[in-house]
Amino acid sequence: MNKNLAIAAAAAVLAAAAFFVYNSAGGNDATAQRSVLEPSAPLTAVQLPPELSETAVIGKLAFDAVCADCHGENAAGRNGMGPPLVHKIYEPSHHGDDAFLLAVRNGVRAHHWDFGSMPAQQGLTDGDVKGITQYVRELQRANGIN
Repeated sequence: MNKNLAIAAAAAVLAAAAFFVYNSAGGNDATAQRSVLEPSAPLTAVQLPPELSETAVIGKLAFDAVCADCHGENAAGRNGMGPPLVHKIYEPSHHGDDAFLLAVRNGVRAHHWDFGSMPAQQGLTDGDVKGITQYVRELQRANGIN
């Protein structure tokens, strides 16, 4: 009986140690992975599409002017600044196109990431946001996010 208890205790200790090592190495936790990156470093590698639609080209200009400071070049995110939009969290079935418009108009309370809340963005028309959304969607599709 004591032998079985000792084996169970050893297994529990090994499992706890493995859990600790996995979590301290980052595992799948985006926060832990970000902590080892340089400040402002891109948070993901983004494969560019071979060509952008006319709407997406215009959207890229608006994105670069207003969004890239936080969301990074080509929506790859920026460590310590803002999340990547080329990420499964922002796929159309989870965050539809209207979510981008509402985020720009109203801001967004932090809920998926720990970057803090996004303030409303000034100076963008609904057409600008439509172009930005098209740009992000084309980047997402080029990276297997549909």
